Formats: sequence, structure tokens, C-alpha cells
Amino acid sequence: MKKDRETLESELRSAKRIEDYLTVNRDSLRDESFEELIARTFRGKGITKAELSRRSNSSTVYIHQVFAGRRCPSRDKLLCLCIGMSAELDETQELLLAAGYAPLRADFPRDVVIMHGLIRWKSLEQINDKLSETQLEQLD
Repeated sequence: MKKDRETLESELRSAKRIEDYLTVNRDSLRDESFEELIARTFRGKGITKAELSRRSNSSTVYIHQVFAGRRCPSRDKLLCLCIGMSAELDETQELLLAAGYAPLRADFPRDVVIMHGLIRWKSLEQINDKLSETQLEQLD
């Protein structure tokens, strides 16, 4: 069974040797690339790339490039893609981390508005409207 991130971090803090930690936790460590993860997440949503394009305000060419690993989306653009595919908050956090970005944080006002929108299944337009209302920077 895979260990959660908190358990892994706790074990890492107490590990004497990194080699032992890596060996013991081999099955719990991420082995999926960002491209594999976003493709897997997308497949589970039952929408087309054309629909994702419309919902995320992204071109279909751009989406194909991201999924093929030829383009790396910015953090904001990745959030738009997550919103467009109706990713859940934990899926969004996982994609952000896999892409090398900071996860959304509940103590940053802009992130709070985005998180609330993800949790409540809001559209990109609705989230951007709320960001604008609260005088926070909109998503691309």
C-alpha cells in the first residue's frame, strides 16, 4: 500500500541513510511523468480535447503540445486546464506538484478563490469573475 505524503515526509526526517529510505519506500514514490499524469487525469473526465480547449480558454494545438510533452504550461495555465477538465482539488494539487509548481494554499487569498472554485465545480469564467471582484489577478 502506498504511503501518503505526510508519512513519507516523517520517515524522511528520521531516515539515517537516504539509500535505505529509497529502498523501503520504492512503491510509494512517484514514478509517473507529468505528461502521463495529466493524460490519465484527463481520460477519467469523459470530455474531448476540443471541450477542454473551450473550457480552459486554450487552443487545441496548445493542449496537444502539453499532453505530448512539447510545452510546459505555466502554473496559471495548468490551473486553467485543471478547471477546464473539472479536476478535483487533490488532482489539481498533484498535477501542480508533478509539473514542479507550488500547490494551492489555503492561506493565499488568490489560491483560496481558485480552490473554492475547484471545490464548487465553477467554470474558469466564474472563477475569474470572483478573482476580479476580490481585486485579485485573474487566471490566463
